[in-house]
Amino acid sequence: MGGESTTRTAPHSGGGTGTAPAGGSRLGHRLSGVAVALGLVLFLGGFAWAAVSYRPYTVPTSSMTPTIDAGDRVLAERVDGGEVRRGDVVVFRDSSWVTGSLVVKRVVAVGGDTVSCCTDGKLTVNGKQIQEPYLPKGSLAENQNFPTVTVPRGRLFLLGDERQGSLDSTAHLTDAAKGTVAADAVRARVDAVVWPWKGMLGRPTGFETLGPLSQPGPLRTIGLLIVVGAVLVLGGGAYGPIAKRAGRSRARAAGTEAPGVR
Repeated sequence: MGGESTTRTAPHSGGGTGTAPAGGSRLGHRLSGVAVALGLVLFLGGFAWAAVSYRPYTVPTSSMTPTIDAGDRVLAERVDGGEVRRGDVVVFRDSSWVTGSLVVKRVVAVGGDTVSCCTDGKLTVNGKQIQEPYLPKGSLAENQNFPTVTVPRGRLFLLGDERQGSLDSTAHLTDAAKGTVAADAVRARVDAVVWPWKGMLGRPTGFETLGPLSQPGPLRTIGLLIVVGAVLVLGGGAYGPIAKRAGRSRARAAGTEAPGVR
């Protein structure tokens, strides 16, 4: 009526201080930054832990088939001889076996044990027949019998899993040490075959009745840290771009839905 204008402007939705920034909330950005920082710590820490605890080796022969094939790449935990248990696959150096090279074999007897073969085709340690599921299917514990050997304290008796062609303790029975190797010659214990990927070595069965077995190394924990760290870094880093895109989408939607000038 009269001179009153009929033109009205649509009210603004929300105040200038109540809306979140187009690139996401401040809290979201802070949390994403924390996620990236924590992820980097876990990721790099996992690799650092692995570098300190493990060494990679390439196994050149088939003497440990089928557990480890020729050319396989393994990760071995750094241990000393005092940590070695029956059934462990170890990396060691003994110049009386091979000059200048490392050797990978399985420990079947430790200091104080007696070991012989074969009774009913099976290895005997301390008078007990050992079930060896890691041997190739259908193979015997040894090609030929060998007499009882008493392993001196501080030494190890080692065999390959492929007994047909493995140059192991049985090939050195006439040596002064009767085929045994000093425990302090051990450099590492194999935990996993990583290339081609075969995963963690299973704990050896058959030796439980003779004493405790070694526990798995920290490789699974290290792998978990690296994976979780990578997820946090990627997720935290992706928050900003995703939040910006979501903010632009909301802004466009608000622009199309806002009432015009009437």
